[in-house]
Amino acid sequence: MSRYRITGQNGLRRHGLAGQSRVLSLAWNAKEVAMKLMFSALALMLLALPAVALEPIAQNRHINDTLLQGFIGDAIADNCPTIEPRKLRALGELNKLRSYALEQGYSASEIRAFVTSKEEKARGKALAAEWLKDRGAEPGQTEAYCRIGQEEIAKNSLIGYLLRSTQ
Repeated sequence: MSRYRITGQNGLRRHGLAGQSRVLSLAWNAKEVAMKLMFSALALMLLALPAVALEPIAQNRHINDTLLQGFIGDAIADNCPTIEPRKLRALGELNKLRSYALEQGYSASEIRAFVTSKEEKARGKALAAEWLKDRGAEPGQTEAYCRIGQEEIAKNSLIGYLLRSTQ
């Protein structure tokens, strides 16, 4: 309680809590409005953050590098008669890559559309062919594909992990 007099709306002086309740009410309303504005602004920022920070899945370096290694392994297995693909390992790697993409914030439908896109497959195969060509393997050069495959298996790279030698 206060010892000071408070003047009401009609100019009459009031004592005690009657005058303070209006002041407290106004202060409470101001705090409530400020808190609602702060929470609204915070919610809008959190909703906008993933949309701004997430790059297109086709530009995600980790996803593209992993898929490229799978395309390279596939090309080696297709062109070398003494090397076979390890299909269960490849499936496991694809599942890990899908989990990674989901953790990054990509939707399941976005991942599915990317993986099943004919344009992305063609791009991946072209990059794999370029990578292999830089190392001396071109279609019709079976020995070069087999050599690169054996090297990758010996290095235990992801490409080598996805392949099995039948020699």
